[in-house]
Amino acid sequence: MNSRQRMDAAMRLSEPDRVPVMCQLAIGHYCLNTDLDPVDIWHSTPAFGDALIALQRRYGFDGILINLPGRDPNWRNYARGVEEKDGETIIRWMNGWYTVVPPDDNPHVYGENGERYFPAFADVDPERLFYVEPHDLSGITYPYSWGFEGEPAPGGKDFFPPWHFDTIRYVSERVGTEVSVHGEIFSPFSQFMEMLDYTNGLMALIDDAGKCKACLDALSEGAIALGRGQAAAGAHAILVSSAFAGAGLISREDYSEFVLPYEQKVILGIREAFDGPVYTHTCGAIGDRLDLMMETGTNGIDTLDPPPLGTVDLKEARRILAGRCFIKGN
Repeated sequence: MNSRQRMDAAMRLSEPDRVPVMCQLAIGHYCLNTDLDPVDIWHSTPAFGDALIALQRRYGFDGILINLPGRDPNWRNYARGVEEKDGETIIRWMNGWYTVVPPDDNPHVYGENGERYFPAFADVDPERLFYVEPHDLSGITYPYSWGFEGEPAPGGKDFFPPWHFDTIRYVSERVGTEVSVHGEIFSPFSQFMEMLDYTNGLMALIDDAGKCKACLDALSEGAIALGRGQAAAGAHAILVSSAFAGAGLISREDYSEFVLPYEQKVILGIREAFDGPVYTHTCGAIGDRLDLMMETGTNGIDTLDPPPLGTVDLKEARRILAGRCFIKGN
């Protein structure tokens, strides 16, 4: 078996020739362990694609998770200048915003006032939501816009610009059929939390559950469209990133109310146009909700953190999940 075949067998609950290995590496790891400029790794499709492939080959991974979207090839046209300060790179944008790029971590975007932007829950109209991409070059915006053009993105099928899928295409063209290529989408709940910032997002669940559900339903539509687009671009599997759905943040009851129905909608919606695996990342304390995660229809769970990182009894988890979904560590 080659790497792609090995991963595919494991994800489809067949027996591979050995246990496949892949890992989502931190952005800072790519910055520290390749010769590529951290500015380019974050802002450039070819640079990030090259970083992914370089470390997949160095570590012998069977798969690559593409966890940043493709980038506008003209992104440099929006930059007014670049400077170095205290070991970090600062990009000044034409609209007055700036991005701080550390040498070993994710960049962050700041407004002219020096603060990161998050809309107030009271200002958010669910009918104006489709998808929230927290890793866009301009960070969080509302109404959502791509990069620094400032124009709100159109809704529906034209929401995602053509270059959004370029990293999947770039990597797929270079690894061919040898390596398993995975796309990543944010779950509706993760999008909601990233949009409002985490404390405000949790408070919103208490303040107006009905409006929260309307937002989550709208964000489900964008997640479906993105997952289908990634599949069409060549992804062999789709990861639904739902990092905030563990017991460290929300109860089992809240999971049933604010996570399960919307992740189920997303997974089923992607499956209507894609026969590959769709799996879920929720880390930490998920030992009390493995059965609920299965109800979403997921093909696999990443990760099953045992104590002290999480609350999963691995032996019990294997018993519960055997024959129903694959298990992926990270």
